[in-house]
Amino acid sequence: MKAFVRGLIARANLEMPKIHRKWAWKETAGFGGVTSPPPPPPEKGLENLTVADVLLTKDTDDGGGKVDTLISCRTNDTVFDAVKNMAKHNIGSLVVLRPGDQQCIAGIVTERDYMKKIIGAGRSSKITKVGEVMTDESKLISVSSGTNIIKAMQLMSENHIRHVPVIDGKIVGMISMVDVVRAVVDHQNGELRRLNQFIKGDYY
Repeated sequence: MKAFVRGLIARANLEMPKIHRKWAWKETAGFGGVTSPPPPPPEKGLENLTVADVLLTKDTDDGGGKVDTLISCRTNDTVFDAVKNMAKHNIGSLVVLRPGDQQCIAGIVTERDYMKKIIGAGRSSKITKVGEVMTDESKLISVSSGTNIIKAMQLMSENHIRHVPVIDGKIVGMISMVDVVRAVVDHQNGELRRLNQFIKGDYY
């Protein structure tokens, strides 16, 4: 997975400056003075694709990206309940909020925390509180909604993490490495489809 992500980052960085050039078009006259129509305009390039775009996709796909549908837990919840919540929603992490405050992030708890700090340490998940095993907010690596997705991918890869909260002064969502990789791959597939349509279209 790490090698795949590194390759994807390298490829994306290589292609980012070229995205608009491959759609360059110059009006020319064809047979009988007919001017060929321009190709369809390109969609947003990778250099302009941000975490906000990923959150919109998550919100559409599974309702788990934006803060109004963010799946979370509290510092005083048990680890057992937090892990059940992860399993129920098929996710690998939860944003941890402070009791009584819907948007004040206290930290993040992941399935890795459960394996290392509960199972590995021989502790009981039914009596251990999330606040005891989570990564505290002061140590969190985060992104903003305006962060470029390639930068977000690099940040996660370099720090060996798979989930990052999205914070714009307050918590606005959560993204994972899978979300970002999917967004890059979907974008590149879309570029290939548009190129294919251009090649097969009625252009001179």
